[in-house]
Amino acid sequence: MVELLFSSIAEIGALYRSGQLSPLELTRQCLARIEALNPTLNAFITVTAQQALADARQAEQELRVGHDRGPLHGIPIALKDLIDTAGIRTTCASRILRDNVPQQDAPLVTRLRAAGAISLGKTNLAEFALGIAHPDYGQVNNPHNAGRTAGASSGGSAAAVAAGMCFAAVGSDTGGSIRIPASYCGVAGLKPTYGLVDANGVFPLSWSLDHVGPLARTSADAALLLEGLTGTPQYSEVNLKGKRFGVIQRSTANLEPEVAAVFDSACRMLEAAGAEIEDIQIPELELADAALFNILLPEAATLHARWMGERPQDYAAMTRAQLELGFALSGVAYLRAQQFRRRLTGHFLAALGRVDALISPSVPFIAPAEDPVFTGDEGGQEGHFSVPHNLTGLPALSVNAGVGAHGLPVGLQLITRPYTDAYCLGLGVALEAELTGN
Repeated sequence: MVELLFSSIAEIGALYRSGQLSPLELTRQCLARIEALNPTLNAFITVTAQQALADARQAEQELRVGHDRGPLHGIPIALKDLIDTAGIRTTCASRILRDNVPQQDAPLVTRLRAAGAISLGKTNLAEFALGIAHPDYGQVNNPHNAGRTAGASSGGSAAAVAAGMCFAAVGSDTGGSIRIPASYCGVAGLKPTYGLVDANGVFPLSWSLDHVGPLARTSADAALLLEGLTGTPQYSEVNLKGKRFGVIQRSTANLEPEVAAVFDSACRMLEAAGAEIEDIQIPELELADAALFNILLPEAATLHARWMGERPQDYAAMTRAQLELGFALSGVAYLRAQQFRRRLTGHFLAALGRVDALISPSVPFIAPAEDPVFTGDEGGQEGHFSVPHNLTGLPALSVNAGVGAHGLPVGLQLITRPYTDAYCLGLGVALEAELTGN
């Protein structure tokens, strides 16, 4: 029955509505898989089995009498453990919030509950979504190779989806934290347009850069979760023929050969499907990494100022060191970076006036053994393709483009105009169909 856990959300919904499968049966299977795999993958911090089973019974009863809440009704999902859940601890994978139990749900959780989704629990992340894993919680391991990382900071959500523990999961993304784990784990992950998903009740890392979005095994499933998160349909059918794609950052020096090979193969596939491909240069793009650091770190330091004064020893050493960097950065550097992001957004919008979408690799390399330090050389390289789109706020989707020579997934990133998230996901669906031959 493992194959059932890798079915699409639409397929599961059809089985529910035909009476061939019940939400309670499927939820039990997901919980059993979590019990079997979580000791190795470390994807979940908290598993809410009893609540999930109760919600599944309710979904089963509702569907039986024709009370249909929509495509997510009875679908097991997971939530990144920085999203407030009433009566369920929200730790941010930190020692500081180890016993934090919110009194109310984040608005996005309220929406998902209203849509009938069943939360299985809270997924692991880098401490406060910054830096690396706190030693109290540990790194999330990759379902394709447990000796590699699933990625930070939404690695728990990506690993849970990729391993068949749940059908979709919610993550957050401030510099690539949805798209990087999606690439490493071979799933679809969307950083939506800035502000599209309500981030209230989601513990912030950097308020002007934070995005909340879906991870799922396919772009179609990600679109259904995004619909649940926003309350509006988020998918538009797209034909690749005649579409114009602009390739950015193709010649990055640190791009691993196997990532380049998979990406180039995907570009050839797009051309074979009737799309047009051209290389596009974005002015000042080389300044994006530094600009993001100069915004993210001071904002994070501001948010953590009280705890850094009262409980600095409770942070992981590298998380604390990065927050200290934030205190050291000048206000002038912060404001210049904010000015730069306006210019960069203008450059991207100009490019998107000439093409239908921009594409790049999602990450320059396949999943490494350990999460690189965010402010270190390798950490800067890891986010090189994802960081610009947190600065601009444009929708950016990572889809699985194939596997490299080491048998690990490689992601391709799609970027479209503001508030065209449904179109971006439609491109993802069309691209995945070409890549898989379906």
